[in-house]
Amino acid sequence: MRDPRYDILFEPMKIGPVTAKNRFYQVPHCNGGGYRDPSAAAAMRGSKAEGGWGVIFTEQTEMHHTSEITPFIELRLWEDKDIPMLRKMSDKMKEHGALSGIQLAYSGVNGPNLYTKEVPMAVSAQPIRTFTNDPVQARALDKTDIKNLRRWFVNAAKRSQNAGFDLICLYGAHGFGIFQHFLSRATNHRTDEYGGSLENRARFVNEVIADMRDAVGDTMGITLRVSLDETIGDLGFSNAEVRDFVEMNRDLPDLWDLAQGTWEDCSGPSRFKDEGAQEQLVRGIHELTDKPIVGVGRFTSPDVMVKMIKSGTLDFIGCARPSIADPFLPKKIDEGRIEDIRECIGCNICVTGDMTMSISRCTQNPTFMEEWRKGWHPERMNTKGPSSNALVIGAGPAGLEATRALAERGYDVALAEAGTVLGGRVARERHLPGLSAWGRVADYREYQISQKSNVESYFDSELDAESILEFGFENVCIATGAKWRRDGVSRQHVVPFPTDAAMPLLTPDDLMDGASPSGHVVIFDDDHYYMGGVMA
Repeated sequence: MRDPRYDILFEPMKIGPVTAKNRFYQVPHCNGGGYRDPSAAAAMRGSKAEGGWGVIFTEQTEMHHTSEITPFIELRLWEDKDIPMLRKMSDKMKEHGALSGIQLAYSGVNGPNLYTKEVPMAVSAQPIRTFTNDPVQARALDKTDIKNLRRWFVNAAKRSQNAGFDLICLYGAHGFGIFQHFLSRATNHRTDEYGGSLENRARFVNEVIADMRDAVGDTMGITLRVSLDETIGDLGFSNAEVRDFVEMNRDLPDLWDLAQGTWEDCSGPSRFKDEGAQEQLVRGIHELTDKPIVGVGRFTSPDVMVKMIKSGTLDFIGCARPSIADPFLPKKIDEGRIEDIRECIGCNICVTGDMTMSISRCTQNPTFMEEWRKGWHPERMNTKGPSSNALVIGAGPAGLEATRALAERGYDVALAEAGTVLGGRVARERHLPGLSAWGRVADYREYQISQKSNVESYFDSELDAESILEFGFENVCIATGAKWRRDGVSRQHVVPFPTDAAMPLLTPDDLMDGASPSGHVVIFDDDHYYMGGVMA
C-alpha cells in the first residue's frame, strides 16, 4: 500500500471550476504525432489516464491557420472539422477520472506558415524565429488584427469545450507563444497601449483571458504557461519581471504553469540539468498569488515531489518526460511500488520525434507512441506462445529488456553475459561525465529481472554458434552489441583513414577501459550525437 509520506501527492486540487483528483500533472508535451497521427496520440494519453495522472494535456494545438509551424507536426484546431479527433483524445484522457486539457497556441513570430502560405503576424515586425531559420518576415499585428486574434481565441475555446476538454492552457512560454511575445521586450517593440510598460505588455493576455471567461470560464479551467526567465537579461522577460507580472495579475489564470526560459532550457538533458533544476526560479512566486502553481523539473523521485509541495514551491508536480518514461508513475507510488518506476534518464531521445517530425520514442519505455499502432501496453504483455524457454546472449540494454519481457510473458530465460556485469554499454557510459542518470536503464531492468524466478543469469559466458545450438533452447535472442571502430570509417568517411602506425589512436571503448592519452589530443567526431562532446 501507499507510503503515508506520499499522501499529500494524492490530495484533490481545484483548478478554477474543476477539480483534479491528485497533484500529478502531465504538462503539454509533443510526441511527433500531432494532426497526422491523432489516434496514436490519443491512445498514448489514454495510457497515462490509466496510470493515474490527475491532469493530462495535449501538446500545443495550433488554433488558427494564420499561424502554423510546418514542418513540425502538432495538433490543429483550425475549424469545427478538427473537433471529432480532439474529442477522441479528451475521451481517452478522462476514461479513468483525469482532467483533460488542451494547449492553445498562436505562434506569431515562430510561425513561418510554410503550409498555409499566409503572411505571418507577430507582435512587432520581425524576421521569423524558427529552428530551421526560415527566411520569412512577419508583419506587426495592427489593432484590427488584435481584435481578430482575441476572437479566434474565443472560437478555439468554444471548440475546445465542444471537444470535451476540462482545461485550456494558453501557451506563453519557451519563446513560442504569442502571450510571451507580448510580454517580452525582445519581441514587443510596440509604442501603443500594448507596448512599453509591463502593464501595457500584459494587456493582451488579460483581454484574452477575460474574453475566455465570458465564453467558457464557468465550465473550464484556464491556465497560463509562462517562462520563468528568458535568460537574455533585461532585454527579455526576466525572472524579476515575471514576479512583477504575477503579482500585478495574481488572480489572472486559474493556475500558473511555470516553465523555464527557452525550450532548450526547460527540457535540458540530464547531462546538464539535474532533477528539480528550476526550483530556485520558482521559489517565492507562491507568495505573489493565491492561485495554484505547477512547475516541471524532470521529477522522478516521490521524495523530491513531496518536498516541492511541502515547501510551498509547487501545488502540482508537472511532468512531461517522466510521464513518457513511465505512464504509470502515479499508480506505482499509490500502490507502494516505487522500485518499479521506470525513471526518466533525461537522454531526450523523445525530443527527436518532434525535431525530426516523426513518431517519438523513449529509451526507458518501448511502448511509447506504439499503444495504438501496435497495441502495446506499458505494464502488460501477451503471454508466451507454445514454446517454453529462451536464451538471451548479451546483458546490455537490449539483452536486459529482452530478458525482462520474455520473463514477463512466462518463458524460462537464461541470460548469458561474456563479462562480469549487467548493463553492457550503459554500465560503462554511466561513468562518463554527465551520464550517470543513464545507468537507470540497467538498474531498472536488473531489479525487475532479480524479482523473476524464471530467469537465470550466467557471467563469464562467452558463447560460439556450436555451443548455442548444443544447448537446445527453443528461442535464441542475440544481443551482443557493437564496438567503436578505430579506422575512421563512419557516416561521411567510408574508407579507413591512412594513419601513422606510431600514432596513439584511441576509441571511446579504450578510454572507458581506462586508457589515458597524453599531450595534445585531437577528437575526430563523425558520429554527431553525444559521444564526441562527452569524450572532450
